[in-house]
Amino acid sequence: MSNPEIPQKQPYLMDLEPGTYWWCACGKSQNQPFCDGSHKGSAFTPVKTVIESARKVALCGCKHSQNAPFCDGMHRKLD
Repeated sequence: MSNPEIPQKQPYLMDLEPGTYWWCACGKSQNQPFCDGSHKGSAFTPVKTVIESARKVALCGCKHSQNAPFCDGMHRKLD
């Protein structure tokens, strides 16, 4: 599998309302951190995320988190 693009090396800190969100895994979306379909034709697929109640989240911006779509600090280890 190829490596995703890195849109930013810090998380997207957001207040999300309840609902279903699709997190961009490829890093190519123009609507970061959410999918806009830019992954089509690649090995990447967006990650479905269901938020049950309004809350603050830190969504991964480097696309290397082992806890996608949430930030796990992996951006600190990237070159």
